[in-house]
Amino acid sequence: MSDIDELPHPVILFDGVCNLCSGAVQFVIKRDKKDIFRFASLQSDYGLSVLKKFHLSTDAFNSFILYRSGKIYTKSTAALLVTNQLHGTWPLLTIFIFIPKLIRNGFYNLIARNRYRWFGKKEKCWVPSPDLQNKFLD
Repeated sequence: MSDIDELPHPVILFDGVCNLCSGAVQFVIKRDKKDIFRFASLQSDYGLSVLKKFHLSTDAFNSFILYRSGKIYTKSTAALLVTNQLHGTWPLLTIFIFIPKLIRNGFYNLIARNRYRWFGKKEKCWVPSPDLQNKFLD
């Protein structure tokens, strides 16, 4: 895809080698009953193009990013906006959006800094099964 803005679905960008991040993607896929989201690793061509467009670091993959309608949402805000679209009681977590971003992202940053130590890391990006390929870009 030449233009990153052509996609009609919101895209979740994640650290493709992080076990926690890959697990979060699988969690979202299971609960995305309306087939809303698409996914790309931050390390992919698509992910890098979004990072460049918004002048974000292309070598520090420590944020969960939601790219929707030409805007990006990062860290805890992105995670809460995603939970709002999931099946079940997960949208109730959106109430935490009222906690100041400084506090929410403080917890997010603590987990992000320690995610490899606590959850491990892969040598290369997680590859989805063939039946999930249509949800992934690049």
